[in-house]
Amino acid sequence: MSTSPQFSNKDVEVLKTTALYDGFFKMVQYQVKHKLFAGGWSNTVTREMFERGHAVALLPYDPNTQEFVLIEQFRLGAMATSESPWLMEVIAGMIDPGYSAVEVCHKEAQEEAGISLTNLTKACSYLSSPGGTTERLDIYLAQTDASQAAGIHGVEHESEDILVHRVKEATAKEWLQSGRIDNAAAIIALQYFFLNKENILATWI
Repeated sequence: MSTSPQFSNKDVEVLKTTALYDGFFKMVQYQVKHKLFAGGWSNTVTREMFERGHAVALLPYDPNTQEFVLIEQFRLGAMATSESPWLMEVIAGMIDPGYSAVEVCHKEAQEEAGISLTNLTKACSYLSSPGGTTERLDIYLAQTDASQAAGIHGVEHESEDILVHRVKEATAKEWLQSGRIDNAAAIIALQYFFLNKENILATWI
């Protein structure tokens, strides 16, 4: 069985795009046709897509203290299904024009946690919710000095109010199992670390 997809972007015809909203984020309506598994082409499919750009998510780890540096902040979208919209997260940021993913990792580490990074390591990349948004997140791991992680951080003009946490490995595992950590980027980054810890730390020596 082939591991390559049967179809590609060439098998989609974009008939029309309409800008519906252009503010802090963008909403665009697409009308497309695409090839079908059974052969032929689909009817016209209309979908609204949330256009917010692409981002990085960063999990800093201190191998000397065996601690992660995590952050806590308010997320409006969590209110619909969570008792508290203050979420335990990994550091993250949008990849603005003119910046590379690596540059954003270092910038956000300073802005959101006041820490420096070494051994920045690409873990994986994923589509956050491809049925409704084009956003792709690149997950990175990095070594840091957790003793420098403390206090409240964030960029004022972005309305950020971020509390920094030093979290032991055992505690992070417990939070994953209990659902205390329930956002995709943090779950994926932590699970990747725990699955690949030995190999990751071997490359950091």
